[in-house]
Amino acid sequence: MAEVATTTQAIAVVDLRRQLRAASLRSLGRALGRSALVGLSTFVIVLVIWLAVYFFGGVSPFVMKSPLDVWEFLFVDEDAPVDRAILIDNLMVTLRHAGTGFLVGLLVAIAGAVTFRISRGIESALMPFATLLRSVPLVAMAPVIFLIFGSGSDASVAVIGGIVVLFPALVTIAFGLRAASPQMLDVITVYGGSVFTAVRKVALPGALPSLFAAIRVSVPGAITGALLAEMLSTGDGIGSATATFAASAKFNDVWACVVVITAVSLLLYTVVQILESIALTRMGMNPDRRNG
Repeated sequence: MAEVATTTQAIAVVDLRRQLRAASLRSLGRALGRSALVGLSTFVIVLVIWLAVYFFGGVSPFVMKSPLDVWEFLFVDEDAPVDRAILIDNLMVTLRHAGTGFLVGLLVAIAGAVTFRISRGIESALMPFATLLRSVPLVAMAPVIFLIFGSGSDASVAVIGGIVVLFPALVTIAFGLRAASPQMLDVITVYGGSVFTAVRKVALPGALPSLFAAIRVSVPGAITGALLAEMLSTGDGIGSATATFAASAKFNDVWACVVVITAVSLLLYTVVQILESIALTRMGMNPDRRNG
């Protein structure tokens, strides 16, 4: 009888695991489907707006280009291979600049948010300053940054891109860390854990939705910062190329740059959203309840 009971329990455990695994896969599939649908809908909405402005905006066709015009410029025209090569080279430069600013800004934001969570005094002193700087246009700070770090230097690019990412991400992540369960934090304190341990074990995992929200916002923000740095400082990448093409009335080149950088931004945003859905679903969090 004991062996039969043990066998029955083992079968029940295996069946329960199978059911849990199937439920997890279904939940993950729904989350991925929603993320992909949102990404596809965003592309469609942008395309519809573009077509509406082209046909009903009253802008001269010499300046305003349609999706078909951009397609022919990049893939049909005789000089399309050369134009694509130039565009891809500039895109790689811009993505490198954006990646540098993204990493610098996000790492500093995480470190700052953890510091705010550990020390209420530092948070009270610096959080209003960080919130205020979110509303200051980066163009106003760019000349000062160039004076300090040098125009055209990698440091100035990293600082400009980092600032675009830093302050929104800092406020979002800090808000997520403050939402940690007080009861769980008290449990760690009662058992002798430090404040840093409580933040690392409880607050940071609980702030994962806020962290992903900060990343989603930071991806297009880092690209915007890179474009601004290229226009004002480095003289390379898509930012500088777009300004040069516009000054030379090369509107096909301008629209190709705009379309490619917009498509890349939307694609990266969608990828982050899909990764967010996977991570939150695997951790048992509802990916629909995103912060930001």
